[in-house]
Amino acid sequence: MSIVRKTASFVYTLDKEPIRNGYVEYDDVDGKIISVGECAPGEDVHPGAIVPGFVNAHCHIELSHLYKKFRKGTGMAGFIDQINALRDWAGRDVKEQLTLRWMDKMWNDGVSAMADISNDDSSFEVKKAHRLYTRTFLEVFGSEPEMCEGVMKEVAELQAVADSAGIDAAPTPHSCYTMSPQLLSASAAKGLESGFLSYHSQESQEEEDLLVSGTGAMYENRKRSGMSTPPVTGESSLKYFLDRLAAVKAAPYDEHILLVHNVCLQQSDVDAIKKAMKNPFFAVCPLSNIFIHNALPPIELMRRNGLDIAIGTDSLSSNDDLDMMKEILCLHSNFPDVPMAEIFAWASLNGARFLKKEDILGTLTPGKCPGVVLVTDVDDRGFVTEKSRSMRLI
Repeated sequence: MSIVRKTASFVYTLDKEPIRNGYVEYDDVDGKIISVGECAPGEDVHPGAIVPGFVNAHCHIELSHLYKKFRKGTGMAGFIDQINALRDWAGRDVKEQLTLRWMDKMWNDGVSAMADISNDDSSFEVKKAHRLYTRTFLEVFGSEPEMCEGVMKEVAELQAVADSAGIDAAPTPHSCYTMSPQLLSASAAKGLESGFLSYHSQESQEEEDLLVSGTGAMYENRKRSGMSTPPVTGESSLKYFLDRLAAVKAAPYDEHILLVHNVCLQQSDVDAIKKAMKNPFFAVCPLSNIFIHNALPPIELMRRNGLDIAIGTDSLSSNDDLDMMKEILCLHSNFPDVPMAEIFAWASLNGARFLKKEDILGTLTPGKCPGVVLVTDVDDRGFVTEKSRSMRLI
């Protein structure tokens, strides 16, 4: 064992109050935290903040070949059109190279784990060998009821490939607007069996209009394409999702369920979630939401209800980077009253809890190996600034 001691103006352990002028000691071989505490009087203290390794709670790493190829501000219907037109331009070798490049960047920036979406196996070899832990959600699509059996057979074959690569993976539904009711329930059932489920929920007003009234850009897009649309329920898309879960398993659900985006979340939805789910988590991807439709999730509502918020980057089709620090800065800039320690917990601890990895990740607790990250250029309160960057120490 070789013990390294790092000091910083602020140490955010995330299991107790931030330490001003603190230190972290860790084993520089395996990264295990040895001790944390306040520096001795007169000890040299380096500027910046030390935090646990981040957990990217929502990413599509296999879409890294779409970097800088999408127009911004198109709304969800326009974004889907671009995905359909561009997602297959690159071959497998290119996809693997770019997956590795961006996973390496995330690792060096301080990301220790990721909840990732896959529609194929092009990222599996990279994930298998990479130091960054990934739980992979094998996302399925299919708007026509008769597609359900074939799609579920295909995703079972994809899971077998993931299993053979030693990757933690299971099927999960995509969203209300890309799936028949039958497929949404069938894929959710498989996700629940694994103990984990990730679901794109209430990402846009277009999604809500589709379910509530059968109107709007997404509805027109589906109809022009000759695709079936989900039933008009008069209720939010989130409540429709809960109905589809109930079709295969009665609430309440003990499984860890991640609702992603939540831009149109309302109090009635929160009430329904709390009644149905024992372990809901809420991933926010603010820069992606701004990229597509210049919107942000209702952070004040979510905090008021004590929801477990996590942070994701989404993909390079809807973001200019996969940089957790930029997401943190976006949230701090738009919601400046949120304590910095709370936002760092969203970026680290809550994602670890969703992945059931909090015994290893998420806090600078002696005995854990969360990764140790330096955040530069914080202000005199320990808050991030426009100049702040993150870098992995171990």
